Amino acid sequence: MRRLSPGLVLLRATAVVALVLLLWNPTSTRAIAPDVQPIVLLDASLSMTSGWRAALDSARAVAGRGGALVWRFGDRVAAFDSGAPAEGTSHLAPALDAAAARGGEVIVVTDGAVDDAAAMPPDLRRRPRVVLVPRPPFFDAFVASVDGPRRVTSTDTVRLRVSYGTAGMRDARGGIREATLTLNVEGRRVLARRVTLPDSGTVSTDLTYPASRLPHPGWSVLDVRLDGVGDAEPRDDARRFVVEVSPQPAAVLFASPPDWETRFLARALSDVARIPVKTFVETEPGRWRDAATLAPATPADMQRAAQSARLVALAGDPERSRAFVPPAAALLAWTTARGQAGDWYVERPSPSPLTAALAGVAWDSLPPAVAAGETPRDSGVITVLTARLARRGSPRPVWGAGGGGGGGRRATVAAAGLWRWAFRGGAAAEAYRALIAGLTDWLLGAGEGRRERAVPVALETPNGLPLSWRWTGAGEPRPLPIDLQGERGARRDTLRFDAAGRAELRLPPDAYHYSLGTVPSATERGVVVVEEYSDEWRPAAPSLAAQPGLPAERVDRIGLRDRWWLFAIAIAAFAAEWAWRRRQGLP
Repeated sequence: MRRLSPGLVLLRATAVVALVLLLWNPTSTRAIAPDVQPIVLLDASLSMTSGWRAALDSARAVAGRGGALVWRFGDRVAAFDSGAPAEGTSHLAPALDAAAARGGEVIVVTDGAVDDAAAMPPDLRRRPRVVLVPRPPFFDAFVASVDGPRRVTSTDTVRLRVSYGTAGMRDARGGIREATLTLNVEGRRVLARRVTLPDSGTVSTDLTYPASRLPHPGWSVLDVRLDGVGDAEPRDDARRFVVEVSPQPAAVLFASPPDWETRFLARALSDVARIPVKTFVETEPGRWRDAATLAPATPADMQRAAQSARLVALAGDPERSRAFVPPAAALLAWTTARGQAGDWYVERPSPSPLTAALAGVAWDSLPPAVAAGETPRDSGVITVLTARLARRGSPRPVWGAGGGGGGGRRATVAAAGLWRWAFRGGAAAEAYRALIAGLTDWLLGAGEGRRERAVPVALETPNGLPLSWRWTGAGEPRPLPIDLQGERGARRDTLRFDAAGRAELRLPPDAYHYSLGTVPSATERGVVVVEEYSDEWRPAAPSLAAQPGLPAERVDRIGLRDRWWLFAIAIAAFAAEWAWRRRQGLP
C-alpha cells in the first residue's frame, strides 16, 4: 500500500474544511454608511405654538445642510407643512419607529414635552439627535375636566363634577389664590361659585343646578369657566359639556333592591338607547329614593314619573314595584333577587324578532350568569335566549318577549350577573350593549330607542384631536354623509369607517349640530363639540432632553457563502488533488 504524500493530505484537508464552512455558513457583521437621506421629525403639537417660528428655522437649517426629509408628528405622522401646529398630543414613537427603520440619521425638533417618551424602548429613545426649542416658563390656571349626567329631565337637579387646578411658576407679586367658577349656557350665566386655587395640581368640586335653568329642551352646550385668574394661557380656562334635556323621562327604572345589575342596566339604558332614564332605588323596605340625589321619593312622585314614561324597567324583585307600571308603557322585568345559583351559560338566540339585533355576538366567550329564574310560559311569550347550568342539562329560558296588544310590549329577563359582561370589557361589553340596545329598541318599537347607524364615541373632544364615531347599525359599516352646522358656518362631510367600525372627523373648535345620512331620522341628530381646551396648552416639564444621538450607521450581515473566494479555494483544492493523484498513478 502506497503512502500518501503530505501535499495530497494538505490539499484534501483544505478542500474538506472549505466545504464544511460552506455548509455551515457562519455570518459576520460590518457597519456600512447609510445610503438614505436624513429625516427631521418636527413636533407639530399645540404646545409648539409660541416657539413655532424658531422650530421651523431649526428644522430648515438642519434639513438644508444634508438634504433631509421633514415629517411632522403629534397625534399622527404627516408630511412637512409650514402651517401652524394643530395636533392635540405629542406622540413621537410612531414617527421615530418609521424614521429609524430607514437607517439614516434622525433629528427631532421639539420643545421636549413628549407624551410617550417614558414608554419608548431605551435604544429607540437614544437613537435620534434631539434639538430643543423650550417653552418659556409661565403660570397657568385651568379647568381639567367636567363630568355629569348626559340626559336629564326638566325636573331634575343636575350635579356636575368639575376638576380645576394650576401649573407652572406662580408670580410671587400676584399671589393669585381666588377665582370664580362659572357655568354659562348660550352666553347666559347660570351659576357662579368662588373657589380657591391649589398651589399646584388639581382639585374637584360639585356644581349643582336645576335643569329648568337651561333655556330650552333638547341639546345644550354648557360652558364651565374659571374667571378672574389672570394667567398667561386663557385657552384652557374653560371646558364644554353637552347635555340633553327632555320634558319627561323616556324610561324609568325601579331597583328593589339596588345591586350591580341595576347599576349597569341604568347606565346602559341611557348610553346605548340614548334616552333619558330616571332611576328609583328601594334602599330599605318601603323606602324609595331618587338614585341621582338620594332624596326620598314618595309613591306619588314615582307614579307621576312612570305615567309619563314610555318604558318602565323593574329590576331586582319586580313584584315590589309592579304597582307603579301604567298599562300603556312598555315593560322590562329583570329578576335578579331570585333564581337557582350556579354558572349559567347563555346560548345562541332562538329564532325571534330580536335575533338580528344579537347577530355577531360570540356567545361561547361570555362569562356565565350567576343565577337563573323562570320566564312566563304564556302562549304569547317568545323565548329569545336560553341558558344551561355548567353547559349541561336542559336549557332554561332566561329571556322572553311578548305583548304589544292592548298595552305596551313586555320582556322578561330572568338571569342575574349579566353585568359581568359589561364589566369585563372588550367583546363581552359589546355583547351587553347589543343586548340592551336590541331589547330597548324592540320594547319601544319606533322613535326613541331606535338605534342610529352611527353614534359619536364622545360628545366633546379637545382641540387638535379628531371626533370619533362608532358604527352601530345593522350589517357591515358603510360610508355615511354627515351635515354639520356650527357657530361659524355649515359643512358637509362623510364618515368613512374602518374594519373595526370606527370613523374620525378633524374639525376646528366649535359646537356642531349634526345629522346623519341624506334623510336622517330624529334620533340621528345631536350635538358634538371640539373644545378650545387642550392639554398641550398647560405647562409641562420636558420629558426629552437635548442629545447628540447615535451614529447613523447600518449593520450588514454577511455569510461565508457570500464570499466568492471560499468557493474558489474548495474547487482549486479538489482539482489540484485530483491532478496530483492522476500524475502519481493513484486511484
